[in-house]
Amino acid sequence: MPRAQDAKWATNLAAARQYHTREGHLRVPRKHIKCLEAKAGPSGRQDGTDRGVEVKLGTWLDNVRRRAAKLPEQRRAELDALGIRW
Repeated sequence: MPRAQDAKWATNLAAARQYHTREGHLRVPRKHIKCLEAKAGPSGRQDGTDRGVEVKLGTWLDNVRRRAAKLPEQRRAELDALGIRW
């Protein structure tokens, strides 16, 4: 299970980085959904499409802020580097 959580964290963090690069901040509206582009190569989807991954970025950041005291230091530092407002 920790590997799955690490993968989920990495996906959400990548979405946060893309948003920050585009907008210059992480004041993301709660209902904002970020679509990460699919990586090159076969999608592995049964329908054959190669859509990106949808990340509920606003909800994730809101939840992260609420649980800030429980975050491992490295994860907190990754968000601090993006200038998150706790």
